[in-house]
Amino acid sequence: MKPVDLAIRLEWAVVAAVAVVFYGSAGLSWWLFGLLILAPDLSMFGYLTGPRIGALAYNALHILIVPMLLLLAGHVWGNATAMAVALIWIAHIAIDRALGYGLKLPTGFQDTHLGRIGR
Repeated sequence: MKPVDLAIRLEWAVVAAVAVVFYGSAGLSWWLFGLLILAPDLSMFGYLTGPRIGALAYNALHILIVPMLLLLAGHVWGNATAMAVALIWIAHIAIDRALGYGLKLPTGFQDTHLGRIGR
């Protein structure tokens, strides 16, 4: 693994850790965390219709825009549930990136913005 790839993975691992620490410090339910941590991966069912729709579905739930806005809205309006869901979602995305799973290209599940998955 190239040093830059290691740095990117480490950076995302830190983002995941920070999201989990903030989640824990907010006194939120850990059963909710366990229930929802893999929920964004349900978007992979989009691949049953083909790689283009699969990539679109996967990427829709694996970009940071929506969970970051949800976190901000939850903070502004004092909505702990919104913040909890956002932090779980952010942790999921960060763990994926730390493991090398990037946003998908329409050519296939293995083709990501971080490079090809697998050997």
